[in-house]
Amino acid sequence: MTDVNARQRLVILAEGEFGEIGSKTAMGVIRYGRDAIVAVIDSTRAGRNVREWLGDRYDIPVVATLAAALPGRPTALLLGTAPAGGKLPAPWRAVVLDAIRAGLDIRSGLHTFLGDDPEFAIAAKVADVSIVDYRRPPERMEVSSGRLHRPGKKVVLTVGTDCALGKMSVALELRKSAVEAGLPAVFVPTGQTGMMIDGWGVAVDRVISDFINGTCEWLVEQAEGMGDWIFVEGQGSLDHPAYSAVTLGLIHGCTPQAMVMVHQAGRSHHHGWEDSSQTLKPLPGFIRLHEQVAGLVAPSVVACVALNTALLSESESRREIARTTEETGLPTDDPYRYGGERLLDALRERLT
Repeated sequence: MTDVNARQRLVILAEGEFGEIGSKTAMGVIRYGRDAIVAVIDSTRAGRNVREWLGDRYDIPVVATLAAALPGRPTALLLGTAPAGGKLPAPWRAVVLDAIRAGLDIRSGLHTFLGDDPEFAIAAKVADVSIVDYRRPPERMEVSSGRLHRPGKKVVLTVGTDCALGKMSVALELRKSAVEAGLPAVFVPTGQTGMMIDGWGVAVDRVISDFINGTCEWLVEQAEGMGDWIFVEGQGSLDHPAYSAVTLGLIHGCTPQAMVMVHQAGRSHHHGWEDSSQTLKPLPGFIRLHEQVAGLVAPSVVACVALNTALLSESESRREIARTTEETGLPTDDPYRYGGERLLDALRERLT
């Protein structure tokens, strides 16, 4: 049976959603993961290439079926979308079974644990392959102890105005910029996609509420043993009608000295609540709210703003970055589009 952290040759299942917000797992693993990607399965986009969405460096075919991906010699099937409620779509059962029978390991970030499914478990045992459910909670269940950060450690949490707008990508880009600057930096995965990319962490949205703060606390403690600059992946948003709890747990459990506010230019409503009358909050007040909420447990500041400008042209992006800088009074940039150096400089100025 394969080591879960061994390098793989992945085929990613993203049926009907590749390139859309629902395929953020697929996109994140392709952009930042350590494994080779041999193909993406999406019958609605078959014949196209990932380079259309992510640029020329990503020469990965989009195919209609698992059978069409097998000539690329994949070693694992990764489920690359986030269906509503984290449940396995019924049509995917046959794909997962075919992959197991073809000798592929299964990598899943669903709330439905595929390893607990009797049919999948039996098939995996016969084929001697592994099923990894990244959202399976850890056995370690602890409430927060109020642990203080070790001297010299800088803990930064990405927070946002909504879910699914790039908090993980911002944390990864900041880690990259810090490493390039010679700083010992660590990325802390708190969701299934980050775990797929970095090989460790906890999907904190699956942790019992009493233990979310404590889990975040010991994740940061582990990270402090790996480096000095700790970039924690954020989840949800503090005012999201469905996902606010996990955001609060991260803020109070990680006790970051600084936060990075992430916002997508052009987005007006919470993801999944587009028909709601509730709109996203103006940035200045929302920034102050995060500092007040963090301060209930430990003082923190929002040191900078990371804009996702994917919906804008480059000239529009530059103007929106300048406008947001003026509106908030904080250094602002799009770290995925232009690199994380400017935001890292802002964090270093505030924390050193």
